[in-house]
Parts: sequence; structure tokens; C-alpha cells
Amino acid sequence: MGLPQAKLDSTEARIAALSPLTGAAWIETAQAGALARLRAMGLPGRRDEYWRYTNPTGLNAPQAAAAAVFSVSDESPIYGNLDTLDIVFRDGVFDAGASDELSLEGVVIERLGEAALADIHWAKDVYGVLEERGQAPVQRPLAALNTAFAHDGILLRATGVVKKPIRFVYLHESETSDAMLHHVIKVEEGAELTVLENGPAAARFNKVMEVEVADKAAFHHIRAQGRDHERQAVTHIFARLGAESLFKSFTMTANGVMTRNEAVIELTGNDASAHIAGVALGDGDFHHDDTVFVTHDAVNCESRQVFKKVLRNGATGVFQGKILVKAGAQKTDGYQISQALLLDDNAQFLAKPELEIYADDVACSHGSTSGALDEDALFYLRARGVPRSEATDMLTLAFLAEAIDEIAAAEIAAEILDRLEGWLARRRG
Repeated sequence: MGLPQAKLDSTEARIAALSPLTGAAWIETAQAGALARLRAMGLPGRRDEYWRYTNPTGLNAPQAAAAAVFSVSDESPIYGNLDTLDIVFRDGVFDAGASDELSLEGVVIERLGEAALADIHWAKDVYGVLEERGQAPVQRPLAALNTAFAHDGILLRATGVVKKPIRFVYLHESETSDAMLHHVIKVEEGAELTVLENGPAAARFNKVMEVEVADKAAFHHIRAQGRDHERQAVTHIFARLGAESLFKSFTMTANGVMTRNEAVIELTGNDASAHIAGVALGDGDFHHDDTVFVTHDAVNCESRQVFKKVLRNGATGVFQGKILVKAGAQKTDGYQISQALLLDDNAQFLAKPELEIYADDVACSHGSTSGALDEDALFYLRARGVPRSEATDMLTLAFLAEAIDEIAAAEIAAEILDRLEGWLARRRG
């Protein structure tokens, strides 16, 4: 059955505005496969099951809508106290002058455009491969669009324990910028790597990160999505985990008229562990969507999904999370919690938690709640002289604590907490 004409026309109009990256046969084959997938699926629409809570119109349009650049900040750069290797993108284009030298012990760092020219490259087994695996049972056409047309991105291959975090800095300077980045990360057996991300990136941002975590390897990921409020973004993480491996990802989102973060995680080796967490703070015309799909396909694996959203003044939060336990994936431990704190009657939280289990020796749970502040706790603080606005902030931070606790590095967790406190303080009263 063919696509509806409106979806077909929208898809072809988006494709016509783009051109693929030129490279060796392996990347052109991956791009051609992604383009074929995109044409078969069509761009997302509100009638698609996993898009009914989020309007993809702005992401589908041939050109990006203008988004004002936030130019005044009373905050120091995030992660500024950490010793990091910085890789800077300006409106989606690598900025060599602002970036550090792409050299670090224990990891090979390359740009996508340069690696694509090599006839033989390790990325052949990852680029577009994990994205394609993540297309079933839920279609992710904007990820296929990225694989087909991304021109820039970073390839990381960790061969040992990398002591210094690698930070991607996304700068937004043009009000009409339309950025598309594709990162490929391979953490080899026994290696460990930490990747940090921050910044608004562009007026419209489409990013894919494919992560292969080998046996006994560890990957840590923390990102802060930037303060330019009018931006629109869709991000995707596709990860495949080997035996006894660890994957941890945390996202903080403050502001943004429309943000959708997708995570598709496969646990394919025994005794693997995957933790995906996030906090979102929204005020006004804010729409934030976390869509997560975790597949257990091995024995004695653990997964945790912890998402907290604080919403006010008409802001909307969405959570769609699924745990799939395949036959034979015995002794699975799957945990999922999504909660929203609604600070007024105008905010809304839309949730779709799911479990699909085909093994009998498992411990899986999911829960989703939304509600207002605890009036008894608020009264307790006010009775002891704490002003209402400060008491509200204290309770809000306590609500977010479970998600922040998922960050392994204490210094990064403390900085994320400082940023959240600053956001709340700016909105007091």
C-alpha cells in the first residue's frame, strides 16, 4: 500500500531541499538505504501512533522557521570547571578554530566528512546500521532523513579508558540555520568514554548518535539542551550493548518551543546495563517529548528509564516509553518511571508507558504520574519562614532528584543542579 499523497508530497519536498554527502562506496550505500527507508515510510504525521502527541510540521518543512538567538546570559559556560576536549559546531558546521585539537589518548577522533572518503573504515559497521535496526517495530523517519543527508558529525573510537570527557558544543548564531549532525561512537571491549553535549545548535536541529558499546565497555553521556527558546529539535540515540557493558545517558532540557528526544537501546549481551534519564523544565509555549524504546535480548540485563518534567503556563510534556523483553531474555530487571510536576492548571503531561514481555523470569515495572506540589510539604516549609517561591523551588528540586542521581559523575550532577536552580530562580514570583 502506497503512502497517502499528502505525506508523499511532503516527503519529496523535504528531500528536494537536501543533497547527500559525497564519499566512498560504504557511506553512499548507507545513504541510499536510508533514503529508500525514508521514501517507504514518509515523514511523520499526527496520525502516526508515536506522533499523535507531538506535531512534526516544523521538522518536516523544507526550510526551518526562524528562531531568535539568545544573546544575553548571566551564566558561565556549562561544564566550564571540567577539563574537557571541546569540539565546536557553529550552526551545525564544525569550527576548527574554536575546537581543541582532535587528539586524545585512548580514542580516535575523526570528522564524518573526512572519514567518508576512506574506502575502508570501521564506521561502515555502525553508520546507518543501528539506525536501520531501530526502525522496527517503530518507524523513525527523521532519523533515516539524517542518515541520508547529514554532512557533518564526529566519529569516536575508544580503545581504552579515556580519562578526559569529550564535549560537543553547539552554537546557534543564524536565526534561520538548519543543522543536521550524525555522530558515530564505538567503545571497544574494556574501554570507557564520556561524552558531554551542550548548546542550542540551530534554529532547527536534527541529530543522530549511533553508539556501539562492546563487551565490558562503558559509555557515559550527559547533555544540556540550550536556552534559545524558539528553536526546534529532534534528536536520536541508537545504542547496542554487549555483554557486561554499561550505557548511561542523561539529558537536561530548559526552554525550547519544540524538542523531541528519541532513544532506542538494545541490550544484546548478557549482564548489560542501560540507564536513560532526563529532566525538562518548561514555561509557556514549550513542548517536550521523550520517546524511549528499550529491548532486552539477553540474560540478566538491567534497564532504567527515569524522566521528570516541571511544567507551567501552558507548557506540554510527553513521555512514550517501552520495555520489550524478548523470549529467552530471562532475569531481566526493567524499571520505568515518568512523572510531571504541574505548577499551574494550564500545563499538561501526556504519557504512554508500555511493557511487552515474552520471558517468564523477569522483574519489570512502570509508572507514570502527574500532579501539583504537595500542599502539606509546602505548608511545612512556609510555617518555618521559607517564602512561598523559595519553598516551591526546594520541592521542585527534590522532585527532580531521582533523575539527577542517574548521573555517575558527582561534579557534573552538581553543575546540573546549579543550572536547574538558576532556571527556577529566574522565574520566581
